[in-house]
Amino acid sequence: MKKEQKSLSSKSTRKATKTACKSAKGNGKKTVNEPVGSSTHLLFETSWEVCNKIGGIYTVLSTKARVLKEQFGDNLIFIGPDVWTDENPSPYFKEVKSLLKGASKLELPYGITLRIGRWDIPGSPVVVLIKFDGVYPALNDIYGEMWRLFGVDSLHCYGDYPEGCAFGVAAATAMKAIAAHLGANDSDVLAHFNEWTTGMGLLWLRKTMPEAASLFTTHATSIGRSICGNGKDLYEYFTGYNGDQMARELNMEAKHSVEKAAAINADCFTAVSSLTADECAQLLDKRPEVVTPNGFEPDFVPTGRAYTIRRNAGRKRLLEIAEKMTGRQWSSDTLIVATSGRNEYRNKGLDVFLDSMAELSRTGAASRRDILALVLVPAWVREPNGELLIDLNQNGTLEVKPDYLTHRLNNEDSDPACRRIAQLEQEGQLAGRGQVKVIFVPCYLDGADGVVNISYYDILPALDITVFASYYEPWGYTPLESIAFGVPTVTTDKSGFGQWVESDVAGERIEDPLGSLEKTGVVVAPRDDRSYWATAKTIAHTLEAFSGADRKTIEAISKAASATSALADWKLFIAKYDEAFSIADQNRDKRMAK
Repeated sequence: MKKEQKSLSSKSTRKATKTACKSAKGNGKKTVNEPVGSSTHLLFETSWEVCNKIGGIYTVLSTKARVLKEQFGDNLIFIGPDVWTDENPSPYFKEVKSLLKGASKLELPYGITLRIGRWDIPGSPVVVLIKFDGVYPALNDIYGEMWRLFGVDSLHCYGDYPEGCAFGVAAATAMKAIAAHLGANDSDVLAHFNEWTTGMGLLWLRKTMPEAASLFTTHATSIGRSICGNGKDLYEYFTGYNGDQMARELNMEAKHSVEKAAAINADCFTAVSSLTADECAQLLDKRPEVVTPNGFEPDFVPTGRAYTIRRNAGRKRLLEIAEKMTGRQWSSDTLIVATSGRNEYRNKGLDVFLDSMAELSRTGAASRRDILALVLVPAWVREPNGELLIDLNQNGTLEVKPDYLTHRLNNEDSDPACRRIAQLEQEGQLAGRGQVKVIFVPCYLDGADGVVNISYYDILPALDITVFASYYEPWGYTPLESIAFGVPTVTTDKSGFGQWVESDVAGERIEDPLGSLEKTGVVVAPRDDRSYWATAKTIAHTLEAFSGADRKTIEAISKAASATSALADWKLFIAKYDEAFSIADQNRDKRMAK
């Protein structure tokens, strides 16, 4: 075996087993917290977002990797799609061909090929990137087999469904081949699949490697997201919704069908919050066995002088951009507030955020202190705002006409955020001196967008407070990331994170916004199908109170935010995954004994 590769009975895995045993001491009875079988477990985890930064699942996997690596060593293997080229290589993947006994040379069905290396994140776990194009010609036969075995209805599939299914089947195929190549017993394999995009993989593994214990995690049900995305009221009529019926109505039969089949057939089904667990029970007809909340990796957060440097640099750049876009100076104590995340106008609360900024402007708070509101949400970017780019690069030699976009979009006339900002500006609610200025940064903040040129995690320290007014948010990484950086946040009780803060941290809802911020660094605003404007006013009231707080209070709030984030450290939350692993093993044993 190559030096780079640890044995299947690695020291770190034996240590994890010993640790798990301790949790069961005291009653002499077998519990789900006991170790998952022997010390030879091989844990595969697959997602479309492994080494492929698209959304929140990337953050889930990349931040929990180090804690899992401490337990499983190199017996932890992430599997992701190889969607990269020589001209556009993955910035997160470092190839190491000697890993996994040279498994990259394996000859697999469907022409599947593997690239093996390490994920450039804390813990540097082993990662396998898969080319799966060869699966496409076989999909019709695979769909037929999945219908026969599990009732998966792929008849009306479209869009990215074939891509997800082809990748899932390739991932399962790779798992079986790698396990055999490493000499692992099939019964020692734990296979964890994330979201509907890998659901077909779980089912394919059940067919081809039934001895493996499988886990399936729903981060958001496809049909729940679709209900909300289509403007329907999710909460008012929640108990009346039938998932199968809504899938037919919204043309979501295929995705819903494979997700439901994966949830039902997994040896352990998990969801990221109690909010999502209720959604699964209602729409997928199965309640998850375990709720596995999302933690955070503290190593992502700079400290001390490094934090101060990033904060100062970020604020300087953001205020410089604001100056060029408004034609006026912005004070050094400008209150910078931001929202970010996936571009889902209603689900992510961009609608309420913009209207809360207009409400804040109406209160007159901005007449006492400059307020810069940033919408950091990727959209259909065409190019950087040419006038702004030239002005920034030439240090003000050109005059930029007032604008709210740092980048030009292909669909500015139809983008809902653009339309609402333009409307509010035309009405005089979000423009000019003495009012709140909204700037829309519609690009991925990877440090190379052409205008801001600072990564998202380097911008976070520059912010004073964040707002995530979610209508549909199974967990909510953005507010957790915010408080991890000591930046207080406002979220809603329709996010899993918001519910966790209320139930596990605060213990109750605190009506006074400053009181809530001083206790937890978080304000959880109520939001439902009838409270839109009340939520907007709660956010505006919170920001107004925060903008007038003194330095001592601000420091106390920042410390409270950091303290709350420490309660979501993966070292604490990983116990729920250990529980899920044990349940998967136990249910697999029951299944195989039949």
